[in-house]
Amino acid sequence: MIRLNCFIQVTEETRTAVLAAAKALTEASQKEAGCVSYDIFESATRPDVLMFCETWADAEALEAHSKSETFAKYVGEIKALAKLKLEKFEM
Repeated sequence: MIRLNCFIQVTEETRTAVLAAAKALTEASQKEAGCVSYDIFESATRPDVLMFCETWADAEALEAHSKSETFAKYVGEIKALAKLKLEKFEM
């Protein structure tokens, strides 16, 4: 399995739009083959930080996800509005 933590740093002005795109991406991703878990979290201590927490069954499932139209659309929207930092763990 592969676990990804993707930290998203937003501004006060972009937070609402980024969160809307993140929720849409989360909902779609949860339906993809090989998705074990996928969620978006809001920091309780820092309003400028959100985090995707994803678990994929294998590299093939993650690759299919990263090549999907949904991923391209919503990650593109998020990247235009926020800074991203990715952490990857193989279990």
